[in-house]
Amino acid sequence: MKLLRFLVFGIMSVILLPSIIAAEWQWSVQLPSIISNETNDHPQAFLWIPSDCTQVKAVIIGNHNMTEETLFENSLFRERLSETGIALIWITPGWDQRWDITTGCQEAFEKMMEDFANVSGYRELKYAPIVPLGHSAMATYPWNFAAWNPDRTLAIISLHGDAPRTNLTGYGRDNMEWGKRTIDGIPGLMIEGEYEWWEDRVNPALAFRMMYPKSCVSFLCDTGRGHFDIADCTAGYIALFLKKALEYRMPATYDLDKPVELKKLNPQNGWLAERWHPNQKKRAKAAPYKEYKGDSHDAFWYFDKEMAEMTEERYRRERGKKPQYLGFVQKGQLLTYNPKSHVKVAARFLPEKDGLTFHLKAVYTDSLHTAISDEHSLTSPAITRICGPVQKVNDTTFTVRFYRMGMYNQRRTRDICLLASNDGDKHYKSTVQELTFRIPYRNTEGKRQHILFPGLDDVKKGTKTISLYATSDCGLPVYYYVKEGPAEIEGNKLVFTRIPPRSKFPLKVTVVAWQYGLAGEVQTAEPVERSFFIYQSAIDK
Repeated sequence: MKLLRFLVFGIMSVILLPSIIAAEWQWSVQLPSIISNETNDHPQAFLWIPSDCTQVKAVIIGNHNMTEETLFENSLFRERLSETGIALIWITPGWDQRWDITTGCQEAFEKMMEDFANVSGYRELKYAPIVPLGHSAMATYPWNFAAWNPDRTLAIISLHGDAPRTNLTGYGRDNMEWGKRTIDGIPGLMIEGEYEWWEDRVNPALAFRMMYPKSCVSFLCDTGRGHFDIADCTAGYIALFLKKALEYRMPATYDLDKPVELKKLNPQNGWLAERWHPNQKKRAKAAPYKEYKGDSHDAFWYFDKEMAEMTEERYRRERGKKPQYLGFVQKGQLLTYNPKSHVKVAARFLPEKDGLTFHLKAVYTDSLHTAISDEHSLTSPAITRICGPVQKVNDTTFTVRFYRMGMYNQRRTRDICLLASNDGDKHYKSTVQELTFRIPYRNTEGKRQHILFPGLDDVKKGTKTISLYATSDCGLPVYYYVKEGPAEIEGNKLVFTRIPPRSKFPLKVTVVAWQYGLAGEVQTAEPVERSFFIYQSAIDK
């Protein structure tokens, strides 16, 4: 009977399996000089280059915290980066929240960029301009990175985070001292969500502008959004900010084998716009720096009219609308809202018989989050993934899916964070509500389980798909993720994606097979990795 149950689970998993498991990352390298206390191993860095990119103009670097990966795998964001030739690097586990060069972070960064230049074929990565980006606990590092690498930093993004040189660091400890270092002439963007608003976070940014009049600090209040999410409109805003940075700072020509001489910006050639205020009815009009009529001490810098007006439009869109509130229903019960918790709603992991699939529903609530409400916009709220080993199947169905983070991170492997959101309408504001819970990891009771995953043969460039044939000796369905390489998972097939034109061959692909087990019945199996290479032709092999 148990074998029959396992076969039924296998059929169910095929029915529920999302069409695409995760976005591609074509290359990875380890950081050999760094040991993470989350894994007791070297962090792994992943590189994505747009598939039609003939030259990488800049690289955004983010660590594994929370919404860095959400932004980096946002399809709109990647589409915009493809238009400008900007690549992405995501590092897991994250490392050095302070960017303290005494820890060896600078040397590790330079080695990583050199390794990616060698393995990818895009040699300009060794010297390409960098955009440090960090969220929350990692949001202080971008400013400090720029202070130590001013000649190489194209722009700075502190996402739902901090002001430069703030005394309120995202990681909650002392900030770095800069000495005589500055970030003059480097465009920096600080973003703070409306539903996480804290005056003590924005005021240091205004003070920094006054202390360093040659600095170029922009600010966006992410109106109608919170601390944990990335809306498409925010992803588009960041992408435009980066496009402007390229346009205003990159020289017309430069040598790919030498550092790029970036142009320093003069803030007086930009625009000023007033900072955001809660419930503000009248604002000073955004204007060129020297024509601004408002209080310049209460304003932020922007590249130009387009960037300033896009900021003002974000503020206009939510002004004067009624608030609405969201919650989650699980097993027919509205989950408790805890205003004192960092993530205000917590769920339990209540899976179906397959041990993976679970259900949650987003609902509108009253302002106390204690009852379901009829006062809301005309559209339904949606639930999306923030981070963790989870994949959305439909509006109320989700399933555990491990991914390139791996299955050995003591801190993060079992943590899942989801977001309920609604963009509002002409009457109601945009609103969000986050939720968190933990899955048991690992399943350690019951029958031991092992995966048999036959080796994968090398393939030629142009191969469309290959089938994967891993099995469990307990009869449970085996799942997969692509750790590195130009490929994605569809069911039990590996589907190859377009290879960037200057890629170096052979190109490594690594696939991981995993099986979570069944609580109390079957233990979690050790994941099994299989690697192979894509060759440009049979002759090259």
